[in-house]
Amino acid sequence: MALLGILLFNLILTPGFFHVEMRDGRLFGSLIDIVNRAAPVMILSLGMTLVIATGGVDLSVGAVMAIAGAVAGCLIARPEGCILNALNVHGSIPAIIAVALFVALICGIFNGFLVSFLEIQPIVATLLLMVAGRGVAQLLTDGQIVTFNDPKFAALGSGSTFAIPNPIWLFVIAAILIGLLARKSAYGLFVEAVGNNPVASRYSGINAKNVKLTVYVICAVLAGLAGLIPTADIKGADANNVGLYLELDAILAVAIGGTSLAGGRFSIAGSILGAILMQSLTTTILTRGVSAEITLILKAAVVVIVALFQAPEFRARFARRRAA
Repeated sequence: MALLGILLFNLILTPGFFHVEMRDGRLFGSLIDIVNRAAPVMILSLGMTLVIATGGVDLSVGAVMAIAGAVAGCLIARPEGCILNALNVHGSIPAIIAVALFVALICGIFNGFLVSFLEIQPIVATLLLMVAGRGVAQLLTDGQIVTFNDPKFAALGSGSTFAIPNPIWLFVIAAILIGLLARKSAYGLFVEAVGNNPVASRYSGINAKNVKLTVYVICAVLAGLAGLIPTADIKGADANNVGLYLELDAILAVAIGGTSLAGGRFSIAGSILGAILMQSLTTTILTRGVSAEITLILKAAVVVIVALFQAPEFRARFARRRAA
């Protein structure tokens, strides 16, 4: 309903808001732009949904985006000075993407190991990589924006296939894979069981540690994929700004989508709609000439409201007051 309200608000103020046209073999329009710009957050929300469903949270997804972008950018722009050039990618874009995603996977293993095997609180464990990870990305880029001019890689962020922007295709592929994993296999049930009661799930034969490890790995790999989109779009690795504050958007998208912040039940489709809602809100604010900083305040306020209404004690008190 909130998403529909925002879209109708834009339609009233901008009569051509729903207009979509074909131009130079590609679809253009406000709705296409919203979904295209929401693609990184939608990809992040897929992994974040699984993490939150286990009762955890991943604050490092923005930093992992920056790391993946820095790795790809450096391998393309200055391979001779990149420490990962020993892998001999030789300018192969598929190989460069694979290396970037592999580095993201290592980040996920790091987070998952801290949370599942060392039993460090998720917010603390992922906060470590949130801070250190962006520093690693800045070291890879020497604190500068590493620019490049590779049309094949740039097409990931600004190109299109069958008239639809490539970032949307990347999201669709990721969503199908995660949807099949979560709803067409036993894995989704394992995630919900661990989120509802880790001890009981262990007694029922589920390896809770491995389940938690895998959700952080999946989340990190998806964050790496999301990080390649803005890097390709601007044709540069910007370790300072890529993924900045997007962990907030991903968490908020998941919460708005109906996934319990306490763990257990989750909704992949709800998280996707939540991400589109967040981008719609951002687009609406910016097109109305409101300062971008206001967006952060509104997002933070929504996070607090959603968290409150998911808290049992608050809901009970709210229900009693309404009854009175």
